[in-house]
This record gives sequence, C-alpha cells and structure tokens, in this order.
Amino acid sequence: MLTDLPYRIALTLVPHIGCVQAKILISHFENAASVFKARKSDLEKIEGIGSIRAQSIKSFHDFQKAEKEIAFIEKYTIQPLFLTDKNYPQRLLHCYDPPVLLYYKGNADLNNSKTIAVIGTRSNSDYGKQITERLIKEISGFKIIVVSGLAFGIDAIAHRAALKNKLPTIGVLAHGLNKIYPGEHNSLAKEMVQNGGLLTEFRNNIKPDKHNFPIRNRIVAGMSDATIVIETGIKGGSMITAGLANEYNRDVFAFPGKITDIKSAGCNYLIRSNKSVLLTDTEQLIEYMGWSDQPKIKSSPQKELFIQLTEDEKEIVDLLKENETIHIDELNIKSGIASSAIAAAILSLELKGIIRSLPGKLFALNP
Repeated sequence: MLTDLPYRIALTLVPHIGCVQAKILISHFENAASVFKARKSDLEKIEGIGSIRAQSIKSFHDFQKAEKEIAFIEKYTIQPLFLTDKNYPQRLLHCYDPPVLLYYKGNADLNNSKTIAVIGTRSNSDYGKQITERLIKEISGFKIIVVSGLAFGIDAIAHRAALKNKLPTIGVLAHGLNKIYPGEHNSLAKEMVQNGGLLTEFRNNIKPDKHNFPIRNRIVAGMSDATIVIETGIKGGSMITAGLANEYNRDVFAFPGKITDIKSAGCNYLIRSNKSVLLTDTEQLIEYMGWSDQPKIKSSPQKELFIQLTEDEKEIVDLLKENETIHIDELNIKSGIASSAIAAAILSLELKGIIRSLPGKLFALNP
C-alpha cells in the first residue's frame, strides 16, 4: 500500500479544505503527509489557507475513515489517483478546481490523446438517439475515448454506442463506487469496466445526492478535449457541463434542433449565444479538432475485380493504398500525371465509389 495514501484520502476529509485549497497545499509540499506534518505557522503563511484552515488541518485526527476507504479500494481493486500521479487525468490539472483524489475502476487510458464528452437530456427524442449513435459510429476509427455521466437518456446511449463500436467509454459518477446509479445501468457499468471504466471523486458509501451532480459535471468537462451537446433543454446538467467546459477553455459543440422543440432549446441557445460551435456532421468535428489522421482504409476486393480502371485511375488507387490520405498536390507530384488528367481520374473514381474527397483537398480510399 502507498504510505502516503491515508494522508491523501484524509486531505479530502479536512473541513474547510476544498479542491482549490488542496491544490495550493500540494504545490507547497512534497506530498500529502507533509501537509499534515507541517507547523501551523507555516500553513498560515500560505496564500489561500490562513489561520482557520491551518487550524482545521492541525486538528484533524479522523484517519479511521481513510483506513476504511483503503480497505474498500483494495478489496475491489480500485485505483486511487492523486493529482500528482502520472495516471491522473492531466487535462484536469489545467482547471482551477481539479479533484484532489479520484477513484477509478477500468482499463482505459485517462490521458488518451483524443477524448470527448457526449452529453444531453435524460428524456431524449428519437432524433437525439439517432444523432448520438451516428456520431459515435462515425468516430469509431479515430481512437477517441467517449466520456459521459452514466445517466438515463443521451449519456447511456453514448456509452452503449461506444461499446458497440469498440470505443473505450468512461462513466463519471456522482457517488461512490460501492453502487451504480441509476440501478438499471448495472450491467452497462460492468461492460464499461471491461472497455473503459468508471471514475469518481466520491468515497465509498457517498450517495448520489442532488448537489453531487454539478460537482461531477466539472470532471466530465475538464477531462475532455471537447464537449458535445446532443440534445438538451434550456436548464439542466448538460447546460452546466457546457458552461464549465467554456470556463475551462475547452471546445464546445452542439447539434441544432427545431426552434419549437424544447428538448433542443438548450443546444439552440448555446449556438445562438456563441457558447458552442454549431455541429452538423462528424467530419466537421474531426476537422475542427485537428484529428483528421484518417484510419487506414482497405480497398474492397470486389471493386478491384469488377470495375475497369484506366491507367491513370490505377496509378491513383495504388498511391492511395500506400497512404491513409493523400493531398491533391502530392498526387500530382508522385503520379506524374497532368493536372487535368488527375482531376478527370479523381472524378471518375469518386463516381465509381472507389475514393472519397476529404476537407483540405485530401483523398482516401472508400472501405
């Protein structure tokens, strides 16, 4: 057992010490144990701590709760992640209020190079379900982790779609890991642990009280490169998460809906007030985020067998087999074909369904 772990957990239990103060303290001391062993006079001098918080630290002796939590995480192989650990979600460290300690059960890399939050209403429409499932399916080749809150509606749809398309998915909880809320998502949560994980800053036996959900939402927003709002009313958790993402200087996207649809009123407001980018398709998201490193696409044997290609077309197809994507200028240089002939060959290949054009004058083979 990590010798500093009891002190790390204890730091989350000290009255008057929240995430902001804990971050300040850890930046001044080598570890959590040193915080508790420091002299009161030294603690008082730290900006943002003062005499009341210093006294609260020095008078804290309830390490029994920390020991009980350690017994729980050891029994259920839960990984505690302190904000100085390398496996701690590093994106959260750029937020002003990162959780001091997280509890994680899963196998996904929380510092994956591409992570998105997919959020929305608990009472989704068919439109919201279709948009969510389409989005997740279309990003499945880009090694993106999907984060959400394991709630009813869009959250659960996003998690299930991610699992179906073999994308890791993280559920951020508003309670301890001793239970799953809502209970109907128990089987979903078990699947997620096998391909993704469950993450929370709440200790064992902390219930899903109403005030915990906005606290949870900041983790969803803070650990993601982008937050995508699928469908939401003008009020609710999704709007809070979008607001937090903006505060953290994260990209926010929203799918528009009918102006008469209250389930899309929140998305339409975010777009209208320039608090999100209007999103209409997955290609736009990938291009905006700079993630257009297309996965390798293999050519279809049937197309090669039954479609007659000209010499110019064969040359272009052979070049695309060697590259995931290729720019029009590179095609001109490598093929040695005249520009006018290249353009004609590309158009013919597109009409035959063999290649597709991408943003930025890039081309790729169709699956």
